Amino acid sequence: MRISAKLKKYLVALAVAAALVWCAWDIDWSSFRYFSWGSFRGTLRSLFNPDWGAFYTGSTEDIFSLMIMTIAIGFFGTSVGTVLAIPFTLLSARNLWKNPVVPRVGKFILDVLRAFPELVYAIIFIKVVGPGPFAGVLAIGIHQVGMLGKLFTEEMERMDETAVEACQAVGANGVQTMFFARIPQLMPIYASLVLNHFEIAVRSASTLGLVGAGGIGATLIFAIQAARWPRVSIILLTVIVTVFLLDLLTGWIRKKLR
Repeated sequence: MRISAKLKKYLVALAVAAALVWCAWDIDWSSFRYFSWGSFRGTLRSLFNPDWGAFYTGSTEDIFSLMIMTIAIGFFGTSVGTVLAIPFTLLSARNLWKNPVVPRVGKFILDVLRAFPELVYAIIFIKVVGPGPFAGVLAIGIHQVGMLGKLFTEEMERMDETAVEACQAVGANGVQTMFFARIPQLMPIYASLVLNHFEIAVRSASTLGLVGAGGIGATLIFAIQAARWPRVSIILLTVIVTVFLLDLLTGWIRKKLR
């Protein structure tokens, strides 16, 4: 017996509702007892009164300098991830190998690399190289290898093979085919993916300071713990404006690459 379209919608809605109830079942909702509207309004008033004097003081610990460091961590981490993702892409793309085992191994490695968030990598690298921006660069870089490698591989496998077949028809070898048929077709897409992940890396770098991996995160968590809400406000405002400007910049670059 076929299920009607209307019944299917009801079943899907019921399944979603059941999933929501199941997910919320183990949450401790008793914390609402400690909620105070007065405290909430006071926090909001403080957040809407940023500490502008902390933005730039001329030292290396002001908000401006720490944000520049955060952008640098995101940029270098993305650069490391992009460079290291390329060999994994060549290893993982099915259309580059006749043996199906090789791309499976490559994809498994990429799955492992992106399985852990940047914060976990940051904690590991802090133990290896010590606290500081270098640990943050390595954490973002290794995570980006898994993310970009997966996306690069998917685009490599999805690409139009017409130009490749034309190169092979005139006697081009694998290296020549790669440089004259595959790379010109994929480069704009890859560049767009890298720019998009650079934005993501800057947002991630904003939190890595929480564990000592450099950037603005440590200052943010210290300000929150001390309930210095005007300072929290200027930090959050700086992060928001920075991400917005980076989005405009990378969007403009992506348009030029089309």
